[in-house]
Amino acid sequence: MSKLILIDGNSIAFRAFYALPLLSNSSGLHTNAVYGFTTMLLKLLEEQKPTHFLVAFDAGKVTFRHKDYAEYKGGRAKTPPELSEQFPLVRDLIRSFGMAQFELEGYEADDIIGTLTRMADERGDIDVLVVTGDKDMLQLASDRVTIALTRKGISEVDLYDKAQIKEKYGLTPQQIIDLKGLMGDASDNIPGIPGVGEKTALKLLHEFETVEGVLANSAQLKGKMKEKVEEHAADARMSKELATIYREVPLDTKWEDIAYTGYDGQALGDMFRKMEFKSLLEKMDFSTSDAGQEEQAAIEAVTVQDREGLEKLVQALPQVTAIHVEAAGDNPHTAEMIGIALYTEAACYYLPFELLASGSAEAEAVKAWLEAEDKQLSVYDQHRAEIVLSWRGIQLRGTSFDALLAAYLLDPTESALTLNGLTGKYGLPYLKADEDVFGKGAKFQIPSIDILSDFMCRKAAAVQGLTEPMKRDLDANDMHRLFYELEQPLAHVLASMEEKGIQVDTAGLKQYGAELGAQLEKIMQSIYDAAGTEFNINSPKQLGEILFEKLELPTIKKTKTGYSTDAEVLEKLEPYHPAVGHILHYRSLAKLQSTYVEGLLKEVRGETGKVHTYYKQTIAATGRLSSQYPNLQNIPIRLEEGRKIRKVFVPSEPGWSILTADYSQIELRVLAHISQDEKLMEAFLHDMDIHTKTAMDVFGVSESEVDSNMRRQAKAVNFGIVYGISDYGLSQNLNITRKEAAQFIEQYFAVFQGVRQYMDDIVKQARQNGYVTTLLQRRRYLPEITASNFNLRSFAERTAMNTPIQGTAADIIKLAMVQMDERLKRDGLQSRMLLQVHDELVFEVPEHEIETMKITVAEVMESALKLDVPLKVEVDAGSNWYEAK
Repeated sequence: MSKLILIDGNSIAFRAFYALPLLSNSSGLHTNAVYGFTTMLLKLLEEQKPTHFLVAFDAGKVTFRHKDYAEYKGGRAKTPPELSEQFPLVRDLIRSFGMAQFELEGYEADDIIGTLTRMADERGDIDVLVVTGDKDMLQLASDRVTIALTRKGISEVDLYDKAQIKEKYGLTPQQIIDLKGLMGDASDNIPGIPGVGEKTALKLLHEFETVEGVLANSAQLKGKMKEKVEEHAADARMSKELATIYREVPLDTKWEDIAYTGYDGQALGDMFRKMEFKSLLEKMDFSTSDAGQEEQAAIEAVTVQDREGLEKLVQALPQVTAIHVEAAGDNPHTAEMIGIALYTEAACYYLPFELLASGSAEAEAVKAWLEAEDKQLSVYDQHRAEIVLSWRGIQLRGTSFDALLAAYLLDPTESALTLNGLTGKYGLPYLKADEDVFGKGAKFQIPSIDILSDFMCRKAAAVQGLTEPMKRDLDANDMHRLFYELEQPLAHVLASMEEKGIQVDTAGLKQYGAELGAQLEKIMQSIYDAAGTEFNINSPKQLGEILFEKLELPTIKKTKTGYSTDAEVLEKLEPYHPAVGHILHYRSLAKLQSTYVEGLLKEVRGETGKVHTYYKQTIAATGRLSSQYPNLQNIPIRLEEGRKIRKVFVPSEPGWSILTADYSQIELRVLAHISQDEKLMEAFLHDMDIHTKTAMDVFGVSESEVDSNMRRQAKAVNFGIVYGISDYGLSQNLNITRKEAAQFIEQYFAVFQGVRQYMDDIVKQARQNGYVTTLLQRRRYLPEITASNFNLRSFAERTAMNTPIQGTAADIIKLAMVQMDERLKRDGLQSRMLLQVHDELVFEVPEHEIETMKITVAEVMESALKLDVPLKVEVDAGSNWYEAK
């Protein structure tokens, strides 16, 4: 038996957007609706095994229904831009899945689905599952058609066939239209009969069967109900007509057009990589065969296997121009060293690590050569190579070109930054992907020495082949300074910082964990007292029963297994009962204990007593660094209990201190410089509180009249403007209506006209050039800036506005790090730079250098890049990171 799945695309995209928190990838593209849509498609494919698949969309705002009733769907709020920009991505996703999609001007997705279900009913040999959030679709249920109605979220659905509709409503599917005719539908602006809700409508239909039956028998009704029915008879008839799904849409669609044969792993994998759905990439197998690929070019790979081979390698070292360092494992601090490939024009040598670590005179000569400054090597991922080798006692030096960093700068939104991706892009001989040689996950294994040697040497050859064309591209894009004076030196600085690590007071961390445990016990008792009974707080089922059955709090959201007790629900319930606030506090402390106490303890390296994070330079399209293993950029700062985590980060030397230096409002200062807005510049030139100043100008009040709420709103707008915030986003942040948020943004632009002019100009520039740049010429391409699709174009415009600001701020702190590293060496200071956390640098400093460092760090950071407004840095010191901060 064939199985057809029909999805109401608009409905599911809306459900996914509102069911999930706002997510975005490193390019700033919102992805929560796409992610939710993806998980639903994967679940349907796994559970239903369809033979046919189609996603239907509404083609536009005007349909044939508007001819009879212009106000149809008139009450709907404008779609948030954070959702609008995702619709083209949802369509791309469907194409990546290899599924058919369809829309037709003048009709809704409901009508397309209704027509296809009619066609399926007439065929009689195909089962249909309709997936939607719209109860109107229940009218389509039949012997062959089942309706899957999403709940408030999208992960769970309720299935309705004819029998289940009869059981729940006591109606036939056809009577669902009558139900809507009587009760109307506020979401579609269908009036129905005022005062008639679902309960009353069902009662009338159980007695009179149809809208026409109710109207014909209105004399049997009593009182106000009789008056309402007779007065609004025309509305009821029109409402029924509006609610009726049109099932005769002129579709030029054959069944083979919507047949589903499976997805293309390459296309879907590329889509997931673009969206940065890392968990899905790990879960699914997107490996592809090499069929049809260009054969690998011949290369002489010499495997160094003994002392004699080492002697030949030592002789060839002066001719080596490119190397590749291979290690197994994502975290370079713990990765297993495999070997090094060394490329010369004559041959490429593969040196297994065990031979390099043999201690022979020849092996020591190779180590000395790796550490020598007087050479110029090309490499792929210098940063990782330095870390891997440093843990083996080898300090890699003399690297002059990093192909990974160059590729990232040339296009930070490029998803294929792997070596095999770059060889394809630059037309070099085909290079297999790592997973095709090593396998991945549980299938990972190191191949035979011959295969390994050949593959490593091809990698080194690829690095060499990429060097000259990428250098030319960097120069053509005016990125010489950005690459050679910022990013490449920074890679060495980061590796050095990471190798040093930061000391963790494990005893203090364990004690803090015990204190959290005691607090959790105390809060647990408070919850029991407030609830009047003991229960398992960590059980959503038991918690739901306590909150919604025992305490009778209003039900906000339900799941397949019962009541939802997620953070969003609890925050809405907090004003209703004191137990809810205690539960929220309990959860926040429990997360601190599991993620930060237990999580950090696992990351402390036994031989050093430190954590050694790993900064990724090539992830964020804005140029910002990201931190892994562990992520030290997300240490909590909102709750005092969370901030206390910083107490366990201490100096590694007795008598030393932790010193922190934090840029103050760097992105707003960059905005002032780039926009040359007079009011913004005035605030920073006169060292005024920028949020108070903004509140004064926007609200038209004096400084003394600015209250805390005004300043809070001004602060939200200030930082929101930098990120291209919309009225929807601001309304969420401030818990105000979208209309109020839109007015606030309009007031802001009326005052800060230089900012508005900058944003208009940068969009024009992006449209003309196809990209925008930071002050240091970091480039971000925006191909969608001229797209005919409004949503794609709007996202690109917002990205054009905020990239020069965020990117320049990222460049400034990176410059400061490189310059600070040079200054520490030049001045012979013992102090060490340990961490970068967004706009903050963290050092450990001996007592006698504290005052010197306070002056030096502020001086270097504030002069890293000359702006027309001053950069301001706040410097503090203490016995641990918490005290310093």
